Amino acid sequence: VKTCGSNLQGPGGTFTSPNFPFQYDSNAQCVWVITAINTNKVIQINFEEFDLEIGYDTLTIGDGGEVGDPKTVLQVLTGSFVPDLIVSMSNQMWLHLQTDESVGSIGFKVNYKEIEKESCGDPGTPLYGIREGDGFSNRDVLRFECQFGFELIGEKSIICQENNQWSANIPICIFPCLSNFTAPMGTVLSPDYPEGYGNNLNCIWTIISDPGSRIHLSFNDFDLESQFDFLAVKDGDSPDSPIIGTFTGAEVPSHLTSNGHILRLEFQADHSMSGRGFNITYNTFGHNECPDPGVPINARRFGDNFQLGSSISVICEEGFIKTQGTETITCMLMDGKVMWSGPIPKCGAPCGGHFSSPSGVILSPGWPGYYKDSLNCEWVIEAEPGHSIKITFERFQTELNYDVLEVHDGPNLLSPLLGSYNGTQVPQFLFSSSNFMYLLFTTDNSRSNNGFKIHYESVTVNTYSCLDPGIPVHGRRYGHDFSIGSTVSFSCDPGYRLSHEEPLLCEKNHWWSHPLPTCDALCGGDVRGPSGTILSPGYPDLYPNSLNCTWTVDVTHGKG
Repeated sequence: VKTCGSNLQGPGGTFTSPNFPFQYDSNAQCVWVITAINTNKVIQINFEEFDLEIGYDTLTIGDGGEVGDPKTVLQVLTGSFVPDLIVSMSNQMWLHLQTDESVGSIGFKVNYKEIEKESCGDPGTPLYGIREGDGFSNRDVLRFECQFGFELIGEKSIICQENNQWSANIPICIFPCLSNFTAPMGTVLSPDYPEGYGNNLNCIWTIISDPGSRIHLSFNDFDLESQFDFLAVKDGDSPDSPIIGTFTGAEVPSHLTSNGHILRLEFQADHSMSGRGFNITYNTFGHNECPDPGVPINARRFGDNFQLGSSISVICEEGFIKTQGTETITCMLMDGKVMWSGPIPKCGAPCGGHFSSPSGVILSPGWPGYYKDSLNCEWVIEAEPGHSIKITFERFQTELNYDVLEVHDGPNLLSPLLGSYNGTQVPQFLFSSSNFMYLLFTTDNSRSNNGFKIHYESVTVNTYSCLDPGIPVHGRRYGHDFSIGSTVSFSCDPGYRLSHEEPLLCEKNHWWSHPLPTCDALCGGDVRGPSGTILSPGYPDLYPNSLNCTWTVDVTHGKG
């Protein structure tokens, strides 16, 4: 029999079953005892994760006293269903995990904290739900309801009992798979959005507006298993109504407008895999007006009148360009229908471009969301002759070792390389030595991240000095004089190594003698001195794959 567990004290903390999140051991007997420092407090626990082999492996939870005493047992848990909260009556709680000789499961992760006596603790509020009441003491009652369009599953009210346990778990609010909507505006969500909709679904939603009006759909998010799960939008209330559009995959569809006053949405999911699902908002509008186009993401809209003959304009935020539509659209009569003169404008971050304004912003494609796979984006920044270009990194996070931003000192890929960056480690800023700078962003075909936001500006070179060279990430700079003929030197934080030791010299051409060095955590090496630090390669980013690093530590003869 394997034994494990520990004694825990303090206002709060977390612990897990052995090997979590991997399988726990068979034939294990583990005991945890939690004690509140303040004897006038009690212990509250909740499970972030819980999965034991049902019927064979158990977690027994008791209230103070002797571990295993049947008189103090609060709960005996197995399988994957657990209460939202468990609260002791005294200032101590014990947990006893017992497993059999066969295969186990992932186990559990527990959060614990001290709370006031005669309390059941805050059970929270359901997602898409509303809670009435804010008392958690004995005999207090909490009541729940769901936001419009959602169904409540579970108890509408729960009471804090004398044993410090709620009478039931809080309910959940689900979006029904079959429903009619008659409100002038609302939201349609796939089941369990955004956690994944599950398998073997056949959902139908019908939106019904007043006769003589129409319905407009806006797709806020869309992610289905491509080619196997589908959403069909039909212009009417029957299965045979004309199809306006059928959608699958992760491409967010454009806005849709009905011809009549009823829309039917049919969602089908197969027996395997699922995506995030979808989030669709709808609104209704009259026959002599156009649908509310909303305010495009990453843009500003000018104009709030959607009547026949009115116009609206959309201006993209800095760093974004129009990816759909024109700057201005007009509500007009075409082929007997009142509609906008063009598609609703959209703004996105471009994959490359040529920039010649005195200052601006460069964003990774998809910003502020994740960038896409298999990108090859080129940007050229051009300043006036006699000027230099300064770029400053506001945000930078790419897939380490695979998604790379190169910065070159000139107009193209053949220009000298100023730096190649991935992960999260970038300098404060970089300067070009001419009036051109070239950036190349390449990504592989898997995993992505937030990307980057870079500010650029045209700067003038001082007649008697060089520009600020910056400070290496994880390093320090010595010297603040940037005049011609002066030098600055650098060192690194413990565990990092300077890419080159030679100081930077401000030369007569107003440029430093070589680029800013970097501080790198290397794969192996000789370490000398009475004390020091060894870092894994790339630290604090993830280390690369396929490494075999050896460090040799050498101290004074006779020392250990």
